Amino acid sequence: MKLESSKNYVPAFALRINAGGRNQEARQVPLSYRITKKLFDIVVSILLLPVFIIGSLLLVVANPFLNRGPLFFIQSRMGRDCTRFNAIKFRTMTCTNEIVRGAHDPLEVNRITLLGGFLRKARLDEIPQIINVLRGEMSLIGPRPDSYDHATTYVELIPGYRERHDVLPGITGLAQTEVGYVHGVDGTRMKVAADLHYIQNQSVHLDSWIFWRTLQTVAGRAGA
Repeated sequence: MKLESSKNYVPAFALRINAGGRNQEARQVPLSYRITKKLFDIVVSILLLPVFIIGSLLLVVANPFLNRGPLFFIQSRMGRDCTRFNAIKFRTMTCTNEIVRGAHDPLEVNRITLLGGFLRKARLDEIPQIINVLRGEMSLIGPRPDSYDHATTYVELIPGYRERHDVLPGITGLAQTEVGYVHGVDGTRMKVAADLHYIQNQSVHLDSWIFWRTLQTVAGRAGA
């Protein structure tokens, strides 16, 4: 399947989702693909462990000066089959006693630290999630998991949102490379459209495309 290196095709998916819930019936994913994807997840995550360890040590040194607070940010997110799990990230925001951002609110950019902004742009804040992958809670490629509290709202409001959890959530995915960072219900509809397209068309070719597009994003520091 050929995909354009553009974001323009995603709104067409969104129109189909809005009109009729899921855009297509679920298809049977070949066993060979499931095995290949699992092996890819494990091998790449193991290869990234030195990056994770070295990055952690560097941040332990830098954080007291540029990003004061804990090394990690652990957040409850919605995983496969709408179950709850704890996603691990390098912390990129100032600490707060209470998270007040709701499902309809934009990102609290005023809380992103200087070092945190660099980590987010380079997508390096996501590296600790290889631990979630090795635990079997996530995949390298799949729909990005939302905050569990936000996700419970989206499940009720957005057609197809529940079905995007038919597969393991990913560190990166089609919505991240082709739609980009979104917030609120309208933006999440776009994300859901891309996620359902991915689920319906899972293949080594599509995963390779997303992996390549992710590398381009990281190289261009185009993360959120």
